[in-house]
Amino acid sequence: MNSIKKFDDIIAFVRQIYGEGPIPLHRPIFCGDEKSYLLECIDSNFVSSAGSRVDEFERKVASFTGAKNAIAVVNGTNALQIALILAGVREQDEVLTQALTFVATCNAISYVGAAPVFIDVDKDTLGMSPVFLRGFLEGHAIKEGNAVFNKSTGKRISSCLPMHTFGSPCRIQEISNICREWNIPLVEDAAESLGSFYEKRHTGTFGLLGAISFNGNKIITTGGGGMLLTDDDQLAKRAKHITTTAKIPHKYDFLHDQVGFNYRLPSLNAALGVAQMEQLHWMLEMKERVAREYCEFFNSIGWQMVHPLQNCKSNNWLNAIVLGNQKERNAFLEYTNEKNIMTRPIWRLMSELEMFKHYQNDGLKNSKWLEERVVNLPSSVPNGFK
Repeated sequence: MNSIKKFDDIIAFVRQIYGEGPIPLHRPIFCGDEKSYLLECIDSNFVSSAGSRVDEFERKVASFTGAKNAIAVVNGTNALQIALILAGVREQDEVLTQALTFVATCNAISYVGAAPVFIDVDKDTLGMSPVFLRGFLEGHAIKEGNAVFNKSTGKRISSCLPMHTFGSPCRIQEISNICREWNIPLVEDAAESLGSFYEKRHTGTFGLLGAISFNGNKIITTGGGGMLLTDDDQLAKRAKHITTTAKIPHKYDFLHDQVGFNYRLPSLNAALGVAQMEQLHWMLEMKERVAREYCEFFNSIGWQMVHPLQNCKSNNWLNAIVLGNQKERNAFLEYTNEKNIMTRPIWRLMSELEMFKHYQNDGLKNSKWLEERVVNLPSSVPNGFK
């Protein structure tokens, strides 16, 4: 009975923020120039990847994140795939990543023919733990020249791919330092963390490359869409080339110098992105306000929320709470969803999915603990917030 009373109190509080009716987990907000920019794009006839809005969108994202280059692609998964290719990941290689992530992270690794190796996360960030990363490398890896090999499998470890979970930065600077020591290229899965900063530096800019998603449920959206971030001009040039079918520029002839991908973001999507970027600061402020109200409420009832590290800033994409155990989590999920308030568990660990369960992991003690307890709460910008 006490649990039901507490659940009812939470539901009442969520409805204070979001009102009556069904409450989704995260909905897009279109209250700027999205419609007018789309109409301009249609009137221009440049609705595919050749439109000027693509370049404008890339400039805005690069400027906001502080990355030297931003390359727009059709979705965040493809951004990760291209980032891994550019980082030098080859078939039969291994990529160090986390099991506590959305499936796109491991799908991208699979697309390039490589295998994930799962490193445990920190309980406070939900992101890859530098302690467990270093422990794995010291216990299982060996340097041979400029390459690193897994002593257990004999395969080359060609990249490290941590993820900033729900927009909360992981200990990315420590991870970056370890990767530098071991000469392992760092690629950041920043799909969920546009607007998140680790000690005043934007996520996705610590590694050789980073990837952002603009899926319909992200903090800003282009319907679909993703973005590669890099400070390396040559990698940026290669990214644009191979995501545009590796076509050599020519006035009329069709010349291609390698197998490429048709991954460039269409101008229609970029038009949405430009309008969304114009509202990003406001959206971040509103989402910080929601997170603050959640924090005050859950502190008052003694429930634990996931907070960003000190001196770090989260975009508060999805607010998350940590319940006492799996039974309580399941009861909460069932009760809130029955009341038309969408809550959801954290993802099933990649190491438990059929296609990834046979890959190496380090025990994943924290990941398993979090999988049983973490729940996401409705996190949209509420109607009426100004």
